Amino acid sequence: MKKKIKYIIDEIIDQYLYADETSRPWIIGFSGGKDSTVLLQLVWEALTIIKNNIADNLQREVYVVSNDTMIENPIITEYVHRVLHDVEKAALNQGLPFRIQKTTPRLEDSFFVNLIGRGYPAPNSTFRWCTERLKIKPTSRFILEQVNLNGEAIILLGTRSDESSNRAKSIKKHSTRGKRLSKHALHPNILTYMPIKDLMLEEVWFIINTMPSPWGSSNTELFQVYANASADDYECPTTITENKHSSCGQSRFGCWVCTVVPKDKSMTAQVENGVAWLTPLLKFRNAIVEERNLIENRMPTMRNGREAINGMGTYTPEYRAIVLERLLLVQKEIQQEKPHVELISNQELIAIQVIWYRDLIFNHKVSKIYNKFYNKEFDMKNQDEKIRRETEILQNVCKDCPDNFELIQDLLSLQKNKALLTKKRGLKDDIERKIENFINS
Repeated sequence: MKKKIKYIIDEIIDQYLYADETSRPWIIGFSGGKDSTVLLQLVWEALTIIKNNIADNLQREVYVVSNDTMIENPIITEYVHRVLHDVEKAALNQGLPFRIQKTTPRLEDSFFVNLIGRGYPAPNSTFRWCTERLKIKPTSRFILEQVNLNGEAIILLGTRSDESSNRAKSIKKHSTRGKRLSKHALHPNILTYMPIKDLMLEEVWFIINTMPSPWGSSNTELFQVYANASADDYECPTTITENKHSSCGQSRFGCWVCTVVPKDKSMTAQVENGVAWLTPLLKFRNAIVEERNLIENRMPTMRNGREAINGMGTYTPEYRAIVLERLLLVQKEIQQEKPHVELISNQELIAIQVIWYRDLIFNHKVSKIYNKFYNKEFDMKNQDEKIRRETEILQNVCKDCPDNFELIQDLLSLQKNKALLTKKRGLKDDIERKIENFINS
């Protein structure tokens, strides 16, 4: 095993120094999981050897890119943030060219803005609208920025053939015999490099359990996270050191609200292993799955106005409001034990209200739902003196026609909030529809 580790490190050294004489940056996708941790650790060891024994001045930048979908399992989020802090600090102290880059989805792409705001049905295997918005686009934007600056970039992947037969086929398909670097499937100016593709699962855990973290984090903590999240069918007995370990796992940590899989095995195992404060999250997630295809929760049309198949369009305004209320209730319950955990941001709440206005939903107010659970006021309107004065003037003008006052207020809300989201198309049509509905009623 030591020979295999040395071989991988030597290969990384050769690729960094000799096989590629350009200064194309390396980009490591870091999730905090076992594979990306081992990949980063071996690259770190390689660059340390280069700095201490070959070339003190390391020219090539290595970006450690971590994408936060904003709905990651809170335990993993906390762990990853601590590790990235350790990596950044240690790289600076050791003079290594690692640069931390965190990416997040744009506001209009966030999960709850689409689920609660636009009423998109919870993702499943046939309508998986989340992956591109939450994971692919944020990281791709950063990678393409590096390509624009440097002409090309090299992405280091912690992908292994041992993960699954499909993964092995994919690696073989995109690999070129005799070459370490492969062309990216979608971007001609991006190359991929998979240093640990031949490692077995047991070998990954060998590295984690026997090699100290070079940036000072606790690999024991990572091992314990996997152990707590291991369901029965994901256990892998570990007998690789003289110390006795509990069963480790190859559980996949994803979004806590993921509805693509029928059951969240990792979070269920965490709850069963004593992480009781995750229970409200699990119940919320399970309810979203169970209620996805209930006809009473769905509009007969899609967002483009076309009739939906079997009348199963977007979520109704009533159901969107119910989900928001549940989410805020879960957030408040979680914060009693974990005050810093935020399931939905204020920016997302504002964006949801904007979309509800654009969808002509005026009988449900985000601020009213929010203030039901929190004592502090959360108002969607700018409360400066100018706005208050405008409201007084409008009330005086419309004192004999209160319905018109409400109509004008709603139209102003549509117009004023358009700047909060990138996509502003359709405002004119929204205003016309609101006026038409008002006249008809």
